[in-house]
Amino acid sequence: MRLQTTIDIFDYWNALRGEHDAPLKTQIEPRAIRHLLSSLFMLETKADRHIRFRLAGTKICDLFGRDLGSERFSALWANGQQEDIERTAAGVMDHAIPTLFNATGYSIAGHHAAFEIILMPLRSPEGGCGRLLGAIAPAVAASWLEVVPLELLALDRSRLLHDMFARAVQAEPRGPVEITAEKHGTFSRVVRAMSHFLHGTDAR
Repeated sequence: MRLQTTIDIFDYWNALRGEHDAPLKTQIEPRAIRHLLSSLFMLETKADRHIRFRLAGTKICDLFGRDLGSERFSALWANGQQEDIERTAAGVMDHAIPTLFNATGYSIAGHHAAFEIILMPLRSPEGGCGRLLGAIAPAVAASWLEVVPLELLALDRSRLLHDMFARAVQAEPRGPVEITAEKHGTFSRVVRAMSHFLHGTDAR
């Protein structure tokens, strides 16, 4: 995790959760993170069992040139990755482990830019994590991002930000420690590695 936006929202989420796996969704106070709101989004599982945007900040909607309200999160991603993206987002909720994506965004005009995307679970009062708080941040400023919308995102890497390492943020001021689920593998191998890590199943 290298970008200030993703570091700041992760630190906020981590401080709110205390000894729990995730904070309550009602603990999120927009005024406390007003400088981040335009880069934040919230996802939830709808009745059709797909994970869709509940909210999306103005910078995110501007990136894609449209209002993302109720759109499927996986629809932003390249064909061939959409099913794995949906499965991973569901895994973040099911297992309450935040995850960081490194992705490349592409425009129809052929531009491309690197992004960090973080997904963090939120608890409901009834128990379980039914929503995700997330952020999308470009790695570098690019003037074309303000005028040419992204067509899709392509995943480069995926990392679990595991519980025991996330807690180390409180003692280490330099920022959160990351676990690389699979540094150079394809996303399908990352998903299998995540399943092996969480369930102790064969990851081959």
